[in-house]
Amino acid sequence: MALYKVHIRASVYKDFRLIPKIERDKIVKRINSLAVNPRPPGCEKLTGQNRYRIRQGDYRIIYTIHDQELIVWVVKVGHRREIYKVSEEREKFASDKT
Repeated sequence: MALYKVHIRASVYKDFRLIPKIERDKIVKRINSLAVNPRPPGCEKLTGQNRYRIRQGDYRIIYTIHDQELIVWVVKVGHRREIYKVSEEREKFASDKT
């Protein structure tokens, strides 16, 4: 199986500032593991979106997979109580513009 390249959006680095270092290290390991298996056990496809999520403790990693290019884009990292609110607001804003 080929390795995927993992790209991280610049906004994710801003998200990391709010996460304690111990948790951040675990999240980075989990993100790096996506290069080997972008659909690990426990990952879920988000309803109505072309995104997936994996859990790391109380934090969620939201990402997209581009199988043709073998690329994984990490688009958001955040605490479970906040991560979905932000995604829903962005989707609603995007659909209102069209």
